Amino acid sequence: MTRILVIDDEPDLLGFVGHALEAEGYHVLTAIDSTEGLRVALTTKVDLVVLDLLMPGLDGQAVLTALMAHDPTTRILVLSATEDKQARVACLEEGAVDFLAKPFLLRELIARVRSRLLAEPVARPSDVLRVGTIVLNTRTRRLQVGERTAELSQREFLLLQHLMRNPDSVCSRQELLSEVWGYDFDPSTNLVDVCVGRLRAKLRDDVIRTVRNVGYQLQTA
Repeated sequence: MTRILVIDDEPDLLGFVGHALEAEGYHVLTAIDSTEGLRVALTTKVDLVVLDLLMPGLDGQAVLTALMAHDPTTRILVLSATEDKQARVACLEEGAVDFLAKPFLLRELIARVRSRLLAEPVARPSDVLRVGTIVLNTRTRRLQVGERTAELSQREFLLLQHLMRNPDSVCSRQELLSEVWGYDFDPSTNLVDVCVGRLRAKLRDDVIRTVRNVGYQLQTA
């Protein structure tokens, strides 16, 4: 049976969401605080984590970071009452598969849970990629360019990994949005462009070429 872990410090919401997901046939685990939720997530196999972002003590962002470091294939759907759009972008770049603002419709939450469970998880990478002077360790997400090293967020890692697996190929924004974020194409989003900008700052060399009105290309020469 599919297991879902719900982490939220609001007892009423925790019970409401838990019962609704159980009614859909899922096996639901719950945690009323972030520390307990992180412990359960690290010690119990679950198929999806529904994670509140704003919690006292260890906040949801810290839990997300810890879970992504432990297993980059973990599916995490973030819930949050914050109106900060940058927080949403940060969670998606760190590795969350979805972000739902509070208050939300229960039907929408269930639909998103179902959709994210049906999607194929990102496979755990197991090799080292090299393109020119760029070396990407796909186990540690560490980037090395010549003698320099840098840490990557989960989305930066997935984006660079895709570009490095397709060197000199032009990858469209639609392709990157689908492969890295798991979204259908939305012409109004700038997630890809923002992430490419951050990657360029870490690479320093202008090896990611913008192909106007199409997408991006990682150049080997």
